[in-house]
Amino acid sequence: MISKTARYALRILGYLVERPGERIQGDQIALATGVPSNYLSKILNQLRKQRIVESQKGWGGGFVLAPRSGRIPILDVVELFDGRIPQRECVFNLGLCDASHPCPLHDHWAQISTQLDGMLRTVTVGELGTVNLENGAQKRPRRKANGTRSR
Repeated sequence: MISKTARYALRILGYLVERPGERIQGDQIALATGVPSNYLSKILNQLRKQRIVESQKGWGGGFVLAPRSGRIPILDVVELFDGRIPQRECVFNLGLCDASHPCPLHDHWAQISTQLDGMLRTVTVGELGTVNLENGAQKRPRRKANGTRSR
């Protein structure tokens, strides 16, 4: 559904969101996110061309999330790399699959597709910062000794 390239782009952006205003070198991003360096440079170049990230060469240079990019829906990022996401394609690839002529999975797939579309339209790049990419685990509030949660 979402290509590896688009998933890598979201991972990169999540890493940059966690470091607001900090210029991060490409090799550091590659190491932290697990995105191969040659792949990373192509992705960052596309993100730069769309003004989602900014780059600066030389000493003190690197990549940083562009101002206002945090408000971009992740759908825009996915479509940058995957093109327009097609409307509910039939899981069985039937030529005629709609509410009048449903395949066996039509109703289930319609629900999933609607939820995915809604998530891609409402989740923003700025929200990607809640994932700890360095170990792949989602950040969770730590428990204090008394059992309450802290941030």
